[in-house]
Parts: sequence; structure tokens; C-alpha cells
Amino acid sequence: MSATLEKETTGSRRPPEMRPLEFVRWVWRQLTSMRTALILLLLLALAAVPGSLIPQQNLDAQKTSAWQTAHPHLAPIYSRLGLFSVYESPWFAAIYLLLMVSLVGCIVPRLFVYARAMGAQPPAAPRNLVRMPGSATYTTDLPADAVLDRARGVLKKRRYRLRRAEGNAVSSERGYLREAGNLLFHFSVILVLIGFATGGLFGYKGGVIVLVGKDYGFSNELTQYDDFNPGSLFSTKQMDWFHFSIDRFAQQWVPSTGGQLMNTAFQSDLSYQTSPTGPTKSYDLRVNHPLTIGSTEVFLIGSGYAPDITVRDGKGNTIYSGPTVFLPQDASYLSMGVVKAPNGEPAGIGMQGLFYPTEVTDTQGDPLNVRPDVGDGSAAMLSMKIWSGNLNLGGAPQSIYTLDTSKATPVTTGTVTGHGQTAPVTGGRAFNMRLGDVAHLGPNGSLGTVTFNGIDQWNRLQISQQPGRELALIGVCMALLGLIGSLFIRPRRVWVRAVETEGGTLVEVASLDRTGGGDTDAVVQNLVTALRAGESTDPKEEA
Repeated sequence: MSATLEKETTGSRRPPEMRPLEFVRWVWRQLTSMRTALILLLLLALAAVPGSLIPQQNLDAQKTSAWQTAHPHLAPIYSRLGLFSVYESPWFAAIYLLLMVSLVGCIVPRLFVYARAMGAQPPAAPRNLVRMPGSATYTTDLPADAVLDRARGVLKKRRYRLRRAEGNAVSSERGYLREAGNLLFHFSVILVLIGFATGGLFGYKGGVIVLVGKDYGFSNELTQYDDFNPGSLFSTKQMDWFHFSIDRFAQQWVPSTGGQLMNTAFQSDLSYQTSPTGPTKSYDLRVNHPLTIGSTEVFLIGSGYAPDITVRDGKGNTIYSGPTVFLPQDASYLSMGVVKAPNGEPAGIGMQGLFYPTEVTDTQGDPLNVRPDVGDGSAAMLSMKIWSGNLNLGGAPQSIYTLDTSKATPVTTGTVTGHGQTAPVTGGRAFNMRLGDVAHLGPNGSLGTVTFNGIDQWNRLQISQQPGRELALIGVCMALLGLIGSLFIRPRRVWVRAVETEGGTLVEVASLDRTGGGDTDAVVQNLVTALRAGESTDPKEEA
């Protein structure tokens, strides 16, 4: 009974609770384990997936705004989760920092271990060499010292490190750089992370839409950006001074299935200055061919059309005039846009609709098939729904690509004149205008007019500074070298023992591949051949 009680008492014991310092050590050991580093690396890769699937605010604010408008139920949820700015979200930064700490904690102790291993001698020869995975024995008439000397010469030529004098055996080892490759790979990952972190902290990315033409342009000032995303340590003093305009924009069209045309190439001819009094230079800006000015790069990332529209109110006053950026909705450049002219008499005028670079219509004037414009714009059409009244611009900030019509009245009647004809608009249908047409809103144009004057083009440009990019590139190259070394360098140990007996000198040769899977028998046979032939040449042997 006492034995049973003692057993129960012993089995019910719990280990003492860890002290705070012990708990911290335990957490540190878990965080700096290689398993944790791999898990964090996988989590970082998974966390980056939403950034490639969901439009990012810092890369394309217009596209993000359009996505949010098209998904009103998901947009608030995604916004709270930070999915529109994944790489700046707290949860992504937490994974990023934990991975860096884990890698540093893994690598630093291994560096000391590797340093000690580099200075250590190869291990002594085992007692029974014939038990090694690859081994061979033979008898020779040469004395043991001569065999061992020959073995040292052969192994040294094959870049093996030799153990100092060891009696009747020679111990050697090679492949020390494999661990260096592993360490280099892990160190390069840290370097890449530091490079991206440097760019995120000190760099910036901005986007701007610039109209094509010498009358328009862009100066590198904060007020001229459409969207600007600086790093937390960014300073405006870093910004390079420059000014440019887009003189000409060319596109290359190729036929596709269905008879439509697709755009396959873009080129913008820029004129730019890098100082207020400096000379004007030219540059052909293309996709993946950015303009570099100092530490700033200008990328061409998109293009589209900007119909030139003039809006007059019921009293004939011009209340809106100029090119209006329309955003492409598909590869055919069918584009969506909004015009807001709130200061009209007797009421403001708002317009929302589509721009067709070229089009084919049915008998009622509705567009059926859209093909991109090839340059003349003669068949382009502007199809707009129009409202009159309060556009509610005094409330919460609105996107320039959305129109609040909750307090406005739709314009359901009017006429479109131009090209020698007059087309009535009734029943709330869209006002379809070709180049040069004038839409008269309401009975006898009492609400105002809209004129389709012309078609301009625009370029979407990304302007950025990424100070840590070179460091990240060096890290990627180092990672590749480290990976090659860790995959193709095989750490291997080779022993040769020679013992003089009555029947001659017994020679034992053995090899051990420390990574497994190596052909140790071939290594042993090559060494035996070199020893028996008395040659110090280096037979072919896998690295």
C-alpha cells in the first residue's frame, strides 16, 4: 500500500513554474529556432498574397477607389484589416520584425560554432574503418610510412584538410564551405529584409496622372501628386528637383480575336529639366524603362483618354471646361468618368458616363461594340447620364470619380446637335455625343449645354525613391551563391590506415558523406586506385 501511495504521489508531481527569466529564455529559444524561422517565412509569403490580389492604396489610389466603389460591402471590412495597404499594416510589420529577430538569433550562435569548426582538426580515425558506409582494404609491399605519405599527398591535392600526425592513420575532411553557404543564405535573407525595410522607412512612392501635351506637365512637389505614400522617416529634403512634360504618346495596336484591337506597346516622349536653369533633355519613357533622375525613378504604368468637355449653365455661363480624365475599364479602353459643375444657374450640373474611343451603335443609338481608337478619334462617342441640382459636394470628401446624385434631379429630356443633324433625347436615355456635338439639356436647353470639344490623352506615372534597393539586390545575389554552395558542396571525411603485418602492409580506406546520399564507394575506389598506382593525380570525383 505504501508503495502504491508513493507511486501516486510521484506521478502527481508537477514541474515547478518557470521564473520570469526562465520564461524569457524559453521564449527566446522558441523564437530563434530554425522551425520558427521557417514558419515565419511562410507566414510572410502568405501575408503578401493579399497585396498582389487586392489593389493597394500606395500603388494605385484610383484603382483602389474604383474597387471600393464596386464592392461596397467588402470595402469597410478590408479597410479595417489593412488589406488596401498590406505592406504598411501592423500585422505585416509584426511578422517582418519577428522573422528578422528569429533569423538573427539563428545565425549568430551558428557563426561562433562554425568559427570553432573551421579552426578544429578533422576527427581521428575510427577504430573499425570497415564499418564505414564506404570502405576497402588491400595489401601492399610498400612500408606503412610510404603509404601514409602518399595518402597525404593525394588528399591534400584534392583539397582535403589533414589532421596532424596521427600514428598509423591519416584523417582528412573537406566541404567546410557547405555550412558557410547555409549561413550566407540566411544572412542574405536578413540583408534583403533590411533593404526593403530601408526603402519602406526612408523612401516614398507617389502617383500622378499627367495629360499629354506641352501645355501640361509635372514638377516634383508634394502638391502636384495625386497620391503620395512616404516612409515613416521620409523627409521632403530627399526629393530631387525636376520638371517634365509629355510631348507625345504613341501606342501600338494589334488585331485580336473578335476583330478588336489590343494595345501591346506604349511610349511617351518626355522633355525634362533637372534644375530650374538647366538644359531641357529628352527621354523615351516606356514600360520597364524608367527615367532616373538622381535617386528618383519615373515609371510609366498606365494610359487613357481625357475628353475635352465644356459645360454651360442655363444662362450661358461657362461653369466647367477642359480635359476630364476617364478611367479605362477594360483592354478596349472603354472608360468611365465624372464631371462636376456645381456652380450653375439655375442649378449645378453633374455628369457620369462612359467614353468610347470608337464604337458601333444599334438603330436606337446605344453602343454595341467597342474598339480602341487608332488615332483620329472620328468615331469616338461620349455617353453620359446627366443630373441637375445640388451635387452634395459640401459633405464628406468624395472621389473625383464618383458623383452623389441623392439631392439632384436626372435630366430626362434634351437634344444633341452636330454633324448636320439633331437627335432628341427622351425617356431618361443617355446623351450620346460625337466629337463636336452639343447636348442641350432640358426643354430648349433651359438647363444648359454640354459640348464635346476634343480628346486628349493621359499617362499614369509612378514616381518613387527606394534607397535600400541596391542592398536588397546584393542580398538576392548572395542568397543565390549561398544556395548553390549549400546544395552542391558535400562535406566528406576520408581515412587511410596502414599497418605492417607479416604478409605485407594492410591498408584500410574509408569514407563518410555527412549529408547522406553521396557515392562513398566511388570516392574510396578512386583513392585506392591513386594509392596503388603511386600517382598523386586527381581522378575525377564528385564535388
